[in-house]
Amino acid sequence: MIKFLDLNKMNSRFEDEFSSQFKTFLNSGYYINGSEVKDFEERFASYCETKHCIGVANGLDALTLIFKAYIDLGKLQINDEVIVPANTYIASMLSIINAGLKPVFVEPDEATFNLNPSEIEKHITSKTKAVLVVHLYGQLADMVTINDIAKQNNLLVVEDAAQAHGAILTSKNKKAGNLSHAAGFSFYPTKNLGALGDAGAITTNDDELANCIKLLHNYGSSKKYVHDKIGVNSRLDELQATFLNIKLNHLDSDNRTRRHIAERYLNGINNPKIKLPFYDFSDNHVFHVFAIRVEDRAHFKAYLDALEIGYLIHYPIAPHHQKALLPYKSLSLPITEAIHETVISIPLSPVMTTEEIETIINALNLY
Repeated sequence: MIKFLDLNKMNSRFEDEFSSQFKTFLNSGYYINGSEVKDFEERFASYCETKHCIGVANGLDALTLIFKAYIDLGKLQINDEVIVPANTYIASMLSIINAGLKPVFVEPDEATFNLNPSEIEKHITSKTKAVLVVHLYGQLADMVTINDIAKQNNLLVVEDAAQAHGAILTSKNKKAGNLSHAAGFSFYPTKNLGALGDAGAITTNDDELANCIKLLHNYGSSKKYVHDKIGVNSRLDELQATFLNIKLNHLDSDNRTRRHIAERYLNGINNPKIKLPFYDFSDNHVFHVFAIRVEDRAHFKAYLDALEIGYLIHYPIAPHHQKALLPYKSLSLPITEAIHETVISIPLSPVMTTEEIETIINALNLY
């Protein structure tokens, strides 16, 4: 069987380093906000070429804290509107709602699955104050155009970079996390840079925003037992930071492997029943997943099941059709709905073998 994602195989590459560093962590007796967290924050900020990185508990908290900080600083107000792609994972919408803001769902570009700049312009009103850009599946959105639109309309731009660690906007030579006012990252175990549990981070070049988030994510505390704001407990775990420090060394090489496999798929799969993802063969895509589209997904799933080839659907239900987002159920979003009904991801990871890749290519060509 070819697994969709073999996390054990991916992490076993670092087992000796994990074990060694765990002993160091254990013997340190310092398990919260220790040297590993500080080291990772400095290294990931340097990696993204941003002034600041603040480690938090998970990707959802990262985005929510950005919006809450902007409210605290007076740059956003409760009930302000935030434009967001309609076809993203629900966490993007939840971050907006949990901060007391209102998401405005817009259709994506059908080729890239990312925010369509022309749709952004159609939905800007006097209440629109920010855009949450999601680099879906690891491919950067059209940040040059989106930032131009935002500047013209005095909008904040926030990146949901949870799936795009290391993706590079080649025209600007800038990475995900440094293409907006602030960005939220998830280090969920399946991500390109994945922890061994929940973890997340925020990157920004805004000193004021960074200082506010540093308070908010740690009980609103400026120093122990001194609390300046109504904050939360959302800190990057010291042990997860230890693992992330090890894996960050291998992120770029893993991303190169992902792009290489994606190119083999794109060059090798030739079947009119399968729509392959758009890729311009630049470093703007890190292929967190390789999402294809098929008209009869149920039939295709049964075909893969019979061949014991793993798959996953990102995502089977459009956010506005989720019970949690009932007020948005009546929205007319035909492109989003078509994507959610036809998309399916096939295996792609840095630890796949040549035989596995060829087996998948041959299987899809015979479908």
